[in-house]
Amino acid sequence: MRGSVPTTRCARGQASGPGENGDVVDDRNSPAVRRRDLLGLSSAALAGAVSVTAYRGLPGAPALAATPGPQAAPHEQEAEVTPPEDLMREHGVLKRILLVYREGIRRVEGGGSAPAQPLNAAARIIRDFIEDYHEHLEEQYVFPRLREAGKLTDTVSVLQLQHRRGRALTGRILAATGRSGASGTHARRSLVADMAAFIRMYEPHEAREDTVVFPAFREVVPAKEFLELAERFEDEEHRRFGRRGFEGIVDQVADIEKTLGIYDLSQFTPAR
Repeated sequence: MRGSVPTTRCARGQASGPGENGDVVDDRNSPAVRRRDLLGLSSAALAGAVSVTAYRGLPGAPALAATPGPQAAPHEQEAEVTPPEDLMREHGVLKRILLVYREGIRRVEGGGSAPAQPLNAAARIIRDFIEDYHEHLEEQYVFPRLREAGKLTDTVSVLQLQHRRGRALTGRILAATGRSGASGTHARRSLVADMAAFIRMYEPHEAREDTVVFPAFREVVPAKEFLELAERFEDEEHRRFGRRGFEGIVDQVADIEKTLGIYDLSQFTPAR
């Protein structure tokens, strides 16, 4: 979704997992299917079924083979996945990284060492996918439109400040989990404090965007422009992160979770 892809990110069209020094290692070549293409095909098939059913209900209508109706226009096919939906999916990636940070905090506070490689890989996803891509889209397209409309201007100012503070925290987390590592007691405490501050800020940050900011953005952008933005967002995603785009990033996060033993969803279910 942004400029060149850093060498630590997976190659285009491939899935990945953390390797040595926390690098993300790529080992798959599954073909990509655009999310909106699937939705468009489903919408077209449904439209055809409705068209045939309605015709057969007319008095005296001759029998017809079940043929699909006219396909929807390209923009109509893609209208199912909107810019806020894309941004909210990306918030799902952020939420899962926050769980990775929580696991790092739990291990250090339990007397263990910091799991430097997976934490570093997680922080690089925050830097590359969340900060340099996701937040860039918000700052380029979402926040300016709200300011122009005079909506949520105070909230937008706070969110942008939090973006800057988040980048500072990520920089320190990357440094602390690099090759030198957070070996000393003071370094480990600083790492825990930075991850805890990141979690505390971004949980309300993303919740406010999902429930207030993105709905307001939808209200101030005309429908035609909304559809154009949806296509622009996806094109930028694939330009930056390869053919698998979002799906490839999700695979990277899953591999980090597996490394830390927190991938299995059932482990978070209370016993009663």
